[in-house]
Amino acid sequence: MTYFKHESAIVDEGASIGEGTKVWHFSHVSSTSVIGKSCSLGQNVFVANHVAIGNGVKIQNNVSVYEGVVLEDDVFCGPSMVFTNVKTPRSAFPRNTRDDYYITTVKRGASIGANATVVCGVTIGEWAFIAAGAVVTKDVPSYSLQAGVPARRIGWVCECGHNLTMNGYAADCPECGRRYRLHDGTLSKVSEE
Repeated sequence: MTYFKHESAIVDEGASIGEGTKVWHFSHVSSTSVIGKSCSLGQNVFVANHVAIGNGVKIQNNVSVYEGVVLEDDVFCGPSMVFTNVKTPRSAFPRNTRDDYYITTVKRGASIGANATVVCGVTIGEWAFIAAGAVVTKDVPSYSLQAGVPARRIGWVCECGHNLTMNGYAADCPECGRRYRLHDGTLSKVSEE
């Protein structure tokens, strides 16, 4: 075994877990899930079947990653944030086949704050930052800072997480020196110092 599993954690046979990953107290990893290298699954994390988690992902305590969720490399999921996978849940009319689940994709480097909710079927762009308590109901552009209920863009952030101040259609990160340009509502990295 090339990963760490706390004695109270359950990893079902058939789950694929990458080297250096840590699965902490009372967590449960289902049999057909795939988890990359150097990830951290905090206390009481549930990973459902058919979930794909990239390398370097950090999932804090009390997060359930349901079927239909894809987490790319270096994603951060804050404590008790929530993913959903069905848009019209009913106890009397269960949606329990893979065809009923909406795909939610969290792109590389994105961060989701504590107690945020991500409604299924959206894509959160690369290096986006979702504030604590926000409710994401639609796609999130890369590098955007989103807050509120429902979440809306309130700014832009650098890959390093520092808030960016736009100077017209350009921004330089004062923390790390990365440079960005805004074109048609899309922020893109131009260079790195």
